[in-house]
Amino acid sequence: MIKDLEQLILLAKINKEIDTFLPRIGEINASLESKQNEIDSVEAKAKKAQTEIDDLKTQIVHTNAKIAEFKAKIASAGKKSGSVKNEREAAALVTEEDLARDRLDAANEDIEKYERMIANKTSILGELNEKLEALRGEFSQLSEASAGEIERIESTRARLVEQKERIASESDQKLVVFYDKIRKWAKDTAIVPVRKQACYGCFMKINDVTHSAVLRGEEILTCPHCGRILYKEASVEEVAQSVSEE
Repeated sequence: MIKDLEQLILLAKINKEIDTFLPRIGEINASLESKQNEIDSVEAKAKKAQTEIDDLKTQIVHTNAKIAEFKAKIASAGKKSGSVKNEREAAALVTEEDLARDRLDAANEDIEKYERMIANKTSILGELNEKLEALRGEFSQLSEASAGEIERIESTRARLVEQKERIASESDQKLVVFYDKIRKWAKDTAIVPVRKQACYGCFMKINDVTHSAVLRGEEILTCPHCGRILYKEASVEEVAQSVSEE
């Protein structure tokens, strides 16, 4: 294989590896974001539960005020009973007292209901807070591990970029520009092998003349169908060996 083609294959392999870094970092950040979203969701539920508990406590305060009012009315009715002048006043007083007692009973029932609801929501809040504490611990561990992983990725990426720039500077600049133009639309398939006399970029069969020339590896050839740069499959091991020696 000619040196120019070997250099282009090396560039393609390095570019392909470099292109994997951003998605990997994206996956790491997505994992962190997912965990943070889970924390935010539990925090929102806990906040809602606490707000409901506070509202119920306010209801109890208001209801206790009504209970005091109803007790006062009952006590007042008891005092008035000794000064009634006729049956009509007595009946009205009894009705007023009965109504106050009914409202007092209802208010006491409301208090019991509110207290049961508070107990239930307090239990839920406790579970949410426990879950929240566990999630925050998981996020902290994940964040620490992610930072280390991103640091390793960036270090490897920097090394490969340096290697890529060195190879590009040592290569025929016209060929590098030619390769970069193809890579703009073909991405990581700008340079592909020929297998079973077919381009492994567009998977179209190439003619015998082009196929023979590719197998010889004496010049830069492109697929007559898609325009990708071609190389013989047997050269893959050679290129991999070259990469490991860089």
